[in-house]
Amino acid sequence: MGEILHATIKDGWFREISDMWPGQAMTLKVNKILHHEKSLYQDVLIFESSNYGNVLVLDNVIQCTERDEFAYQEMITHLAMNSHPNPKKVLVIGGGDGGVLREVVKHECVEEAILCDIDEAVIRLSKQYLPHMAEGFKHPKSTVHVGDGFKFLEDYKNAFDVIITDSSDPEGPAESLFKKPYFELLFGALKEGGVISTQGCQFSFLFSFAIT
Repeated sequence: MGEILHATIKDGWFREISDMWPGQAMTLKVNKILHHEKSLYQDVLIFESSNYGNVLVLDNVIQCTERDEFAYQEMITHLAMNSHPNPKKVLVIGGGDGGVLREVVKHECVEEAILCDIDEAVIRLSKQYLPHMAEGFKHPKSTVHVGDGFKFLEDYKNAFDVIITDSSDPEGPAESLFKKPYFELLFGALKEGGVISTQGCQFSFLFSFAIT
């Protein structure tokens, strides 16, 4: 097999430049490209960086690094979990790297933790290259469903104590997870008193729409 190349890596440096974040960019020094493939839904790149360990990149945007992933996973998970008095049934939408699932099952009160991610490649490659994050997949309380989270929610009403959306940014397969119909589905899938936590950025409809 020949050397793996990727358009975002030049002269030994990965560059993330996105129209979503005008006027700024992220660069990391690359030791080695570990894997690259075009999945059914997105471009998946994993490389070993000089300072941040292995890095997962989807559609040219960094999703997580081994060095600092814990800060994101712990924040998006434990604020929601600790806001509920007794979260027994938890759903993670996205999160194919397994980091949020790992944090969810640390709570002994959890009886069932379901993860739904649309891209099997992210789950498969995270198990191989990000094993510390993916360890939650091995937990006996964990169940994994590969499919569209939007469609998955349509089959559940009043079912979950906590729902955590760990999505990529609102481009490509995650775009639907930042729109009003998705949040309405989230609300319908929650039990009374349920809690939602979501990865987000500033998107306009939140100024005119709120779940109560």
